[in-house]
Amino acid sequence: MQGMATTPQQDARKSGADIDDWRPEDEAFWAETGSRVATRNLWISIPALFCGFAVWLMWGIITVQMLNLGFPFARDELFTLTAIAGLSGATLRIPSSFFIRLSGGRNTIFLTTALLMIPAFGAGVALQSTDTPLWVFQLLALLSGIGGGNFACSMSNISSFYPKRLQGTALGLNAGLGNFGVTGSQILIPAVMTVGLFGFIGFGESMPLVRDSGTLLGKIPAGTQTFIQNAGLVWLLLLVPLAIAAWFGMNNLKSVSPTIGNAGAAFLKVLLLYGVGLVVAALGLWLYLPAPTGLGVLNMWVAMPLIIVATLLAMKVVAFGDMKANLNRQFRIFSNKHTWSMTVLYIVTFGSFIGFSMAVPLSITVIFGFQHLPDGAGGLTHTTLNPNAPSALTWAWIGPFVGAATRPLGGWISDKVGGSIVTQIVSLVMVVASVAAGYVMFLAYRSPTPGAYFLVFMLLFVALFAASGIGNGSTFRSVGVIFDREQAGPVLGWTSAVAAYGSFIAPVVIGQQIKAGSPEVAMYGFAVFYALCLILNWWFYLRRNAYVKNP
Repeated sequence: MQGMATTPQQDARKSGADIDDWRPEDEAFWAETGSRVATRNLWISIPALFCGFAVWLMWGIITVQMLNLGFPFARDELFTLTAIAGLSGATLRIPSSFFIRLSGGRNTIFLTTALLMIPAFGAGVALQSTDTPLWVFQLLALLSGIGGGNFACSMSNISSFYPKRLQGTALGLNAGLGNFGVTGSQILIPAVMTVGLFGFIGFGESMPLVRDSGTLLGKIPAGTQTFIQNAGLVWLLLLVPLAIAAWFGMNNLKSVSPTIGNAGAAFLKVLLLYGVGLVVAALGLWLYLPAPTGLGVLNMWVAMPLIIVATLLAMKVVAFGDMKANLNRQFRIFSNKHTWSMTVLYIVTFGSFIGFSMAVPLSITVIFGFQHLPDGAGGLTHTTLNPNAPSALTWAWIGPFVGAATRPLGGWISDKVGGSIVTQIVSLVMVVASVAAGYVMFLAYRSPTPGAYFLVFMLLFVALFAASGIGNGSTFRSVGVIFDREQAGPVLGWTSAVAAYGSFIAPVVIGQQIKAGSPEVAMYGFAVFYALCLILNWWFYLRRNAYVKNP
């Protein structure tokens, strides 16, 4: 009957994909229908985010296997692929931070998940031939950044569904289980290379390994026929059903995204802003990377802030109509001092997690893959291959696995005791572990028997990953408490965008110091940064007259 009140369940069913009435802080609403709807959206979001991380970071493993298969590229050229993917993914998180309010959660997650099929399928085609030119792989690495960008909109979306008291747990589950995509790519890619999965659709050509390769289960000897194209194609087995599930199972919250328009208009906004991010990232990489890939006229510390500022300005320039007003409204987060404090603190946690995920395989290969023979004056005369070297592909997955596993725990604990106290403890652990890891790297890099230090090295980095994972959960809990519902989503996205540049910074900094013969300096530098963040966290959130007490 007209004028008759409806229950929350009826409102949700009547709204279909678009939900008009959403009151998660209302306990009756949450118990009757909110929890069920939020849980459904969360459990579709998690595997979609898993695939985003996997496609984004797959080049760290693919490049190792390209070397093992004899692709005709220098190591420096292959390392550009991981740098391109890392910087592209971080840059695309900037526009992605604002997608949910502009286009709605269901529309955004469906489209950004479907877009991952482009680099996944493209890699499957390109990797079938060693004659594929380098620029094709570089373009695909740039597009793989879409997977990195998807984190920002995924977290922003899930934060909108849950009440403040459950923000840490919900965001910890979404990010933590999604982060398993890092480990998933490190384990799954070497494994599926040994199986002809896609011969029935014309992707059955194999190539013999030129040198031994490692997997979780052991060593693959040289001469083994492998299917490296599976490194990209395997993700299609997940992406296709996940895109369908997102379209039919997720929701747009009209209270969060009031002016999304129809699905076509929503998609156009996402594609336009992702296009802007890709163009700016490509230009920044061209100015940063050395010849022949780029001009090499900017160093890393100049290139990154220029790319960030240029992306924000370009977004404002291309925005039109309600989209421009909506962006301007969301850009108000930059006038809030807590946006900047939480950005720095999130660099400590997620920046460290993603940076070490990219850098540890290289560190294992270079530091422990060679025997360093000293001269009488304490210098290094020459190095030789270490016949007992540990395989990076066998060991590198452990740290990211632990970091992802501890992230939901960090959110749950922070919901109980407060986020900032957990962040403080985590930062202290990371100061100590970084100094210790640096000292162990110093000893191993100068040792004729570096393997003697490998166990301690791994344990210290596992501690760093565990601490960063717990800190990921605690910082997201703090954001959910400090900011109102309108600003929390964009702040979550923005902080994750800046921190994602850790995937670019850590490999470059550690790689430069390894080349200089002093890998420990990189870790000591990280420890100094973590110590400064201890002070920042105490000043803003833990001292007697803190701005917000232990959020």
